[in-house]
Formats: sequence, structure tokens, C-alpha cells
Amino acid sequence: MQRNKGPGPDTTDGFWLDDAGHRRWLLGEAMRLFDVFGASLRPGGGFAQLDLAARPLPDSVDELHATTRMVHSYSLGLLAGRPDAGAMVDAGMRHLWRAHRDADHGGYLWAVKDGVPFDDRKLAYGHVFVLLAAASARMAGHPDADRLIDDVWAVQEARFWDDEAGLYRDEWSRDWAVLSAYRGMNANMHAAEALLAAHEATGREVYLERAGRILAFFLRRIAPRNAWRLPEHYDSDWQIDRAYDGDPVFRPAGTTPGHSFEMARLLLQHWDLVGRPGDGSPDLARALVKTALTDGWNRKDGGLAYTLDFDGRPAIADRLWWPVTEAIGAVAALIKLERDAADEIWYRRLWSFADAHFIDHEQGGWFAEIDAAGRPVETRFRGKPDIYHALQAALLPAMPGLSRAAAALPGALVDERR
Repeated sequence: MQRNKGPGPDTTDGFWLDDAGHRRWLLGEAMRLFDVFGASLRPGGGFAQLDLAARPLPDSVDELHATTRMVHSYSLGLLAGRPDAGAMVDAGMRHLWRAHRDADHGGYLWAVKDGVPFDDRKLAYGHVFVLLAAASARMAGHPDADRLIDDVWAVQEARFWDDEAGLYRDEWSRDWAVLSAYRGMNANMHAAEALLAAHEATGREVYLERAGRILAFFLRRIAPRNAWRLPEHYDSDWQIDRAYDGDPVFRPAGTTPGHSFEMARLLLQHWDLVGRPGDGSPDLARALVKTALTDGWNRKDGGLAYTLDFDGRPAIADRLWWPVTEAIGAVAALIKLERDAADEIWYRRLWSFADAHFIDHEQGGWFAEIDAAGRPVETRFRGKPDIYHALQAALLPAMPGLSRAAAALPGALVDERR
């Protein structure tokens, strides 16, 4: 695979986002990702995980978030002028409806294997990604997108939405008989992401209003009371559960700096969509980003800690790819608002670190984790687990605005090809 030139332009002056060469590099990195992850399509339906050499792994377990992220990502690929992405979107949409969708009880199964239930929990985290996939597919013109939006929205309304709290509950049993007492930020953060995309895809105001309620709880209530850090876990009354230590991949203890970056970017997207009111959203976003970078960045070796304790000290210091991608997106959003030299330093630092340590220049894609010496390892993830985080790090900074990236994508990328 041909190596994509490094992220930096030839000159050290100015801001990389203003440089046509850097934007072409971003597009090139996105196209390489589409090339690599095309190998994940399985003839029998669904998508395989890729190993470190970007070859399909034999494991046939399909998790809902993985299927939906592929649909979302390749919908962006269609918008970016990749007609071959259509086959990936079609396959993913079929698999969501025929394999993940529970025809007996409604809703969507967390994991299926060979087309039958493997993990039959009903998770808000998975359902909001179904909405994201459907919204992105609608923007790409897929004929089944409206059916999927309507179906998953009805389930979210009936089972997950807590209107009194203005937040989503997390987990049900397959037959909806048992609701877990656990409540979490992660599912709600991605709910805000999906709701904003659904609003952009359909124009329905309810999606925008719901996203605003979620963001207000975490960023206007929780963050200021916790030194601009975001506790991940809550009880059924939406009180912070500081003792919780669950799934180390999806529900690690403490706080997660990568999620602060995502929340900051989503807050600015929402603020932009509602007309940029004078509500202090840019200052809130900046406080979150600054705190997460200060707490999470490894000053000796670079990279970001996976988790922190409630005082901002590294708890799990492992350096994963996705917090770096999300930091790139958040810092790029701040630069779009204001050309601040300190933000530019971080933007360059983040991309330079990713280019040196996470991007696989031989096989394509990103390594998921590096060890203390900066070498790829497989301790938390096998191979190259997804396209979603890296793709958005490449595409979102290239867009001119803070919102409606899918609408701006075709024109922006055509311009950069010239």
C-alpha cells in the first residue's frame, strides 16, 4: 500500500487546517482507511474484524456497535465520492435488519454469531448507534434508512428514554423484563452524537432537543462540579457511582479523557445547529478539552492515558488510538472557532504522534494500542478493531464548519482533489 505523506504541510507557518496540502493529506488518510476496511465484508453477511496485517479474523461474532459503525463510516464514504462504499452500506443495513434486529421481542441484539443471538442483551449503547447508522445512511440516500430510523426510534422511546431525567437508561434483558440499575455517560454521549446526526438527516427538532438535554446534564451540571472531568458511571437516580468498576472496555472505572474530547466536539456541534446562542458553550468545550489534555497526556512519551481517577491522575495509563483521534477532532473544532496558537500546537502534536505511532504505513489502518516502547500490542483489542474513530479524525477537521459535515463533505473533498 502506498504511504500517505506525513500530516504536516511543507511550511511551519500558519494553521494546518488552512493549508490545502494538509487537507489533501486528511483526504488521503480517509481513502486509505476505506481501502483497508473493505476487506472486512464477509460473503455470508456482516463484517469481520481485521488482524494487524489487515486480514479478516475468523471469529464470526458481530457486535452491534461494530456493524453500525461500519454503516455510518461507509455512508460517509459514499458522500466522499467512493461509489464502492455502497456495497458495504447495503450489507450492513441488511445485517442490522435481518440479524441484529430481534423479530420476537423488538429492539436490537448486542451480538450475533452466524446469524443467531450470541449476546442477547438490549443496550442503549448499541441502539443509539443503530440510529447513527440509519441517519448517516439516509444522508447517503439509502432506501431502507427511514424504516430503520422509525424502528429504532420507537424502541428508544418505549424502553430507554427517561424523560424526567432527560437521559437514556442503559440495559435491558432480551424480553424487556429486567432493567439494570446501571446508568452511564457513554451511551448518552453516543446518543447525543446519533441524535445530532438524525436531526441533520431529517430536520426533526425532537432529535436536537433531546441531544441538548443530554449535553446539558453532563456538561452544565456534572462537569463544573467535578473540576471539568466527567465521571462515567451513575446509579438509577443519576447520582455518580464512584465505586463502580465494570467492563474494562466499555465501562472502566473513573473518568475517560477521550470522552471529554468527544463531548466537547458534540457540544459545539449542537451549539452551531441551534444558532450559536450566547450560552457559553465554546468556553465549556475549551475547559473540557484543556483539562483532558492536561490530565491525560503522557508528558514523557506522548499519547493519552485510557482512564483517570476522579482527581485527574492516570488510572489505566495504557495508550490507545481512539483518545488521540477524538482529541484531534475536538482541537480542530476549537481552531475552527478561533485561530489560537496554543490549539495549533496541540493539533500538530496529536497528528504527529498518531502518524509516528498509530498509523500503520505498511498495511494501512491504525494500531489499537502501543506499549511503553511505542510498539503495537494486542492487550485490550485484537488487530485493528474499527474504522470509525480514525476516519472521523481524518474527515471532520477537513470540513469547514462545526456541524452538517455530511452535507459539506462532497464539495469539500472535491475541492481538495483539485
